[in-house]
Amino acid sequence: MSLEHVDLVAFHLTGERSGGQLQDVSELDLRPALFSGYGDLSRLRYDYPLVLVAAMEGEELLRPLSGIIDDLLAQIAAPGSDGEFDRKQLLNLEHEIRAALADGEGGTLSEAWRRAAEALRAEADEAAEEQLADLLERAKAALPVDGELIDCDGEAPGKVLRHAWQADQKTRAGALRRRLDQLILKLHGILQADYLKSADAKTADNLKGSVGTSYEATFDFEALSRLLPQGAAEDALPETRRQRVQWALDTLRTQRFVTGGQQSGDEAPYDFVFDGCAGALAAFRERLPGLVDLIKALAIAELEIDNRYKESRHDAYFARFNENTLVAADLEPFPSYLVLLRGLDRDPGWQAEIIQAMSTGLPIKVLAQADDILRQDDDTPGQFSFGAKGLQIANMALGLNRAYVLQAGASNLCRFRDKLQQGLAYPGPALFSVFSGAAGNAAGAAPYLAAASAMESRAFPAFTYDPSAGNDWASRFCIADNPQAESEWPEHDFHYEDAELQRIEERLTFTFVDFVACDRRFADHLAGLPSNDIQNGLLPVGEYLRRTPEDRAENVPYLLMVDRDDRLRKVVVDETLIGAARRCGEVWHALQELGGIHNSHADRLLAAERDRWQEEKERELAELRDQAPAGPAVSPAPATATEAPAATPAAEDSAEAAAEVEAAPPSDDAYIETPRCTTCNECTELNNRLFAYDENEQAYIADPDAGSFKELVEAAEVCQVSIIHPGKPRNPDEPNLDDLLKRAELFN
Repeated sequence: MSLEHVDLVAFHLTGERSGGQLQDVSELDLRPALFSGYGDLSRLRYDYPLVLVAAMEGEELLRPLSGIIDDLLAQIAAPGSDGEFDRKQLLNLEHEIRAALADGEGGTLSEAWRRAAEALRAEADEAAEEQLADLLERAKAALPVDGELIDCDGEAPGKVLRHAWQADQKTRAGALRRRLDQLILKLHGILQADYLKSADAKTADNLKGSVGTSYEATFDFEALSRLLPQGAAEDALPETRRQRVQWALDTLRTQRFVTGGQQSGDEAPYDFVFDGCAGALAAFRERLPGLVDLIKALAIAELEIDNRYKESRHDAYFARFNENTLVAADLEPFPSYLVLLRGLDRDPGWQAEIIQAMSTGLPIKVLAQADDILRQDDDTPGQFSFGAKGLQIANMALGLNRAYVLQAGASNLCRFRDKLQQGLAYPGPALFSVFSGAAGNAAGAAPYLAAASAMESRAFPAFTYDPSAGNDWASRFCIADNPQAESEWPEHDFHYEDAELQRIEERLTFTFVDFVACDRRFADHLAGLPSNDIQNGLLPVGEYLRRTPEDRAENVPYLLMVDRDDRLRKVVVDETLIGAARRCGEVWHALQELGGIHNSHADRLLAAERDRWQEEKERELAELRDQAPAGPAVSPAPATATEAPAATPAAEDSAEAAAEVEAAPPSDDAYIETPRCTTCNECTELNNRLFAYDENEQAYIADPDAGSFKELVEAAEVCQVSIIHPGKPRNPDEPNLDDLLKRAELFN
């Protein structure tokens, strides 16, 4: 090894910079190369800013500003060049709103719109001012929604979840309020009808009050009272029933779980938003007696209104009715309890409270927000637990099997809005684990980028677990919303110019190391190379992580990063950070298995089935060889046409099959057992240059260089009759070859 390479290996193994050649990256303001296109986010169009739609009825709860502008353009801008002015100005308006929000201006969409419109009109020249004013007026009139405008920051997860929870509560409260009002009116009617039959209702004073002051001089109420028949005692409600109906009516009127309508009582309604799980559970326990009475009153009211209450049966049941009688369906109509926890990474004591809340089965909805998932583990100083703090709570909640669990970065909340609503509507507990990216430790990266890169790098993968979706994990658990969920690490094309201004294209892997490399606190685990021309013994981190220890011996992993001037820099990585990336990959592999991707049990069963099928195929081929007619030892004289024996179809088939066996290509080359093809189109739809059909409409390898080894493996995996054999890769530099070769073993 050269001295320079010795220095690289020494840093990788020990973290020590020797020889003065390796650079300290702490002051270089580096970021991963794939971040190079994401500088000023206010100039990009993406999911943020978000509008928390105010109406919430018949509308999406969350709408990206970019989507609203796109809808307006489709509605009011003419197609082609005629609408160019409108499109340009509305996109300028969108940029003004983004920039103002990034500078700290808040408010609603309509307020931000007004400020941005004023700024655009102030900058417009006189010739365009009138046209611009007309456009902005038409666009404002067509604006479909309004609501608070928010950016991706530390406040966004709480605002989004609270907004979605309020929408769910509005639906629940509306349904419960209508039910209460109907029952109150009908119970009141029962008591009023009973009262009107009584002697008290027919006194002169009550009769006088019932007709009002306008007719006081018209009637002799004393005489009228004497003339009215007195109701018989047996016509009145039994006293026990009257008291029961009165109790139910009073309970429904004075409850504090929903307000409005026929509500009465002096006490304020309950608040259902808390800043801790302990407080929410304490409030639930304190309110439980009133909740039990309300549920009992609802049931009694409906029985009494339908005249189905039987004292001989129902008195004993309701006498025993208590909190132990309640089931989940009884709680479903009532408000859920919302707990907003921010800074979960700073207070690990909350974890026990959250798990306790999730295990109760009560409708408690918890936002567990982490701002910093790379915080050092205080319990084990000097050891890295990258990502562990963010994943522990969600993983523990998964183990309960009865709580709805959603984990995602704040960057993806808009795309998860339907799943947020499902979790809030779920009748039991729900945990929403969100990484905001707002700790501010990522060099030059906005919270949106920090949160998105945490998902991209598998440091904070997204998943959902919905116990109501089915009886098995395949129905309940989903990781499909992660970038390139079937891969170990996502890969992206990267283009740049070299020193000679030549365009270079590379395929870069975004790993856990890239995510950590953004954080200034871990600069000691990185070292900059003095020159990008150094190649000997270096491997990209993604390739390094894919290789076995033997294959990567004497190699040093490096990242491609860019500095503040967008210059490309190579940065080598120490073994500590590589080890953390491996652990992160192991956690991701476990989630993949739970999500049905590369499941080891399924792979094992599939391999056994492949072996069994291979044995059957070899036995069948051996039988075909035995059935094929053997050639004569000595060639006979040429036969005339009349002497030539007619070959039977069975003999022809046997001969062809034997020829196929003899002509099978070497194992290193991809091939298809063409005679067994069922013409399912799976492979030709995948790549119709690599795979094609012959004159019998059966598949064969048309051009092995027209596709990738990955496509050969994928075609083999989807082939319905397992006749595609990928062989060995023709391109030794194709990404993910270790994984692909392992998958190909089942089919070769």
